[in-house]
Amino acid sequence: MKRSRQHRIDVIHLGPTSWVLLIAAFALGLVAFAWPLFASANSALDASHSADAPWIFVILIPLLIGVILAELADGSLDAKSVALLGVLAASGAVLRLPSGGVAGFEPVFFLLVPAGRVFGRGFGFVLGALTLFVSALITGGVGPWLPFQMFGAAWIGFFAGCLPPARGRIEIALLATYGAVAALAYGLVMNLWFWPFVSSGDTTVSYVAGDSVAENLRRFWGFHITTSFGFDIPRAVFTALFLVIAGRPVLGALRRVARRAAFEAPVTFIPAETGSTIH
Repeated sequence: MKRSRQHRIDVIHLGPTSWVLLIAAFALGLVAFAWPLFASANSALDASHSADAPWIFVILIPLLIGVILAELADGSLDAKSVALLGVLAASGAVLRLPSGGVAGFEPVFFLLVPAGRVFGRGFGFVLGALTLFVSALITGGVGPWLPFQMFGAAWIGFFAGCLPPARGRIEIALLATYGAVAALAYGLVMNLWFWPFVSSGDTTVSYVAGDSVAENLRRFWGFHITTSFGFDIPRAVFTALFLVIAGRPVLGALRRVARRAAFEAPVTFIPAETGSTIH
């Protein structure tokens, strides 16, 4: 694997094919969240996302699988990497079980941030999406909201791998700050996915199909502040506290795993010497 910085090992190092698939996934996510802002005045919006969510999910899963298969084909991803991805996704799903996000207590982000930090952007993106998918299967939380949750978590893992180099207390402060901002951003985009479909009527926070993007964003911000910002703040505080308290040992454990698994070590095959005998 390629080491792009001292603090990170890119387990999924994103070759050209992986970048194309990842960009396609990013574009899909942006379209999925933002298309109502550009809808015409006579658009008929589905109040439950039941029409578009299955298609988003059907496209997203092959893109994630494609990223993994592309790196497997290049020899950049091996069985150790896939096993690590599965273990961390299962661990993240277990972390989500105690709360389900009630009152902002959502410790799953506490694992996504260090994992993206240590193992890189591609790993963080796939891990975030896979973690939310596995947790939904375990808790029965499969619904039209699932692909949007997967995108939100995937973006958190991806951008955690983009953070600048740092060590010691500065690194923990950096991760805690990022974790708080990411938790707030997650609540923001998750509000955006359903706001056009639930806010109706002639109010200052209602979505108006066909109105300008700026006006609808102004209304959306008012909706977000008045309805769920109070839940997003505890999520941000909990995430930051988890990273301050346990971020250092978790980072250390993940980096030890990376060193012992030798993800960066090239695999070479040495032919047996001719004429050698076994005693």
